[in-house]
Amino acid sequence: MSSSLAVRSNAPVAPRQAAIVVGIGVALLWLIELVDQITRGSLDALGIHSWQVWSLPSIFLAPWLHADWAHLSANTLPFAVLGFLVMIGGAVRAVLSTLWSVVVSGLSAWLLSAPNTITIGASGLIFGWLTYLLTRGLFARNGKQILLAVVIFVVYGGILWGVFPTQAGVSWQAHLGGAIGGVLAAWSLHRRRTARAHG
Repeated sequence: MSSSLAVRSNAPVAPRQAAIVVGIGVALLWLIELVDQITRGSLDALGIHSWQVWSLPSIFLAPWLHADWAHLSANTLPFAVLGFLVMIGGAVRAVLSTLWSVVVSGLSAWLLSAPNTITIGASGLIFGWLTYLLTRGLFARNGKQILLAVVIFVVYGGILWGVFPTQAGVSWQAHLGGAIGGVLAAWSLHRRRTARAHG
């Protein structure tokens, strides 16, 4: 019974359904930014305030907030493409890999950023999805996933330079944390476990 449920929980999601889910996510990002613009950036204060304990719940809010339309536009396409690829791999794994990425990214931004820094944006999550997709095939020893990872790396691998402090005003801390979270998600969800025989 439990093994049957596990198989169904990890079943791939139909591309149409995945596109709808990710499309709703993108629409929410743009709707939230519209409200933020109308209220003159009032929502940005809900981002992650470094070293402030009361701000820790903002780890789950920050990915939905953006500084302006340009910031949101830069994140929209990778959010849509990578989110779709993660979703078609299975709804449960998509949720868990997203949580890994968001939590580790948010904690890294909270802990490693300079005092009085507010971090917002979906890029930490995007980095998590990217490294999840790049490494899951290695842990699972899945040839198709490794081939997909090669294609993804060719298209999006260049953004991995964002884990280094190369540009002022860009949270390399969130990027680095997201990248680590994605690898941890791939390891926890896809690693091959050694079978044990019981006599």
